Amino acid sequence: MTELKTTAARMVAEARARIEEIDTADLIARADDPDLVIVDIRDIRERKQGLIPGSVHAPRGMLEFWIDPESPYFREVFGQDKTYILHCAAGWRSALATATLNDMGFACAHLRDGFQDWEAQGGPVERPEG
Repeated sequence: MTELKTTAARMVAEARARIEEIDTADLIARADDPDLVIVDIRDIRERKQGLIPGSVHAPRGMLEFWIDPESPYFREVFGQDKTYILHCAAGWRSALATATLNDMGFACAHLRDGFQDWEAQGGPVERPEG
């Protein structure tokens, strides 16, 4: 087996040290803010289990392409003058994604403890049919 130069946990810790993290209670309180875009980077299968109402789905694998105005995959939702908060299930993937987008020059933060904590703290959850 190849020895890794770093671990996923270390990468997440390094990302968290340089990005803005949002507490679950704070995001629940701000969820209705029209200047806020909550971006769900989880896999579509995870999202089918429950989602934050009004959140935008942008799978982590396409995120960099969707936010880049020069990309053929650019999505207009990311061209607005809004506050963007990314989330995943537990906060690891969204920490890495936030650091990457910040490196690209795209201002965003992430939900520190992810959707699992959102749900545990009583944040509104939509259950898609099907």
